[in-house]
Amino acid sequence: MLEVGTKAPDFELPDQNGKVHSLKDYRGKKVILYFYPRDNTPGCTKQACGFSERYPQIQEKGAVVLGVSKDSVASHKRFEEKHGLNFTLLSDPERTVIEAYDVWKEKKNYGKVSMGVVRTTYLIDEEGVIRMANDKVKAADDPEQMLGALE
Repeated sequence: MLEVGTKAPDFELPDQNGKVHSLKDYRGKKVILYFYPRDNTPGCTKQACGFSERYPQIQEKGAVVLGVSKDSVASHKRFEEKHGLNFTLLSDPERTVIEAYDVWKEKKNYGKVSMGVVRTTYLIDEEGVIRMANDKVKAADDPEQMLGALE
């Protein structure tokens, strides 16, 4: 996990519609950048739907939400349409940004060890500096906690 107070690495990734976004596009806004394991899994769906429900309030506070996983653009599009998501999902199949933000880690699941995305949320300020970093994310609680962090 990257340290609070450090400059967030810039990136360029396509969204669910194939449009490329970079972090510098969001200068002047706060960015909730969250990394999640997979589209359409129970925890990831709870987290995404929670952000979607709170997105109008998040925008009122001058912030945007960007979700990142290694799923394809097409997978993100299906995820967005299935759940009516109203924010940007970024596709990182090569794990460039996932690794730059230090969220590709060894995970243990039922005693089996594998590499994967550790659910992590960063709050990046208007200048591109990390103000909050959490790698102990509870999917269902994260959207409300991040909305509170924008106060």
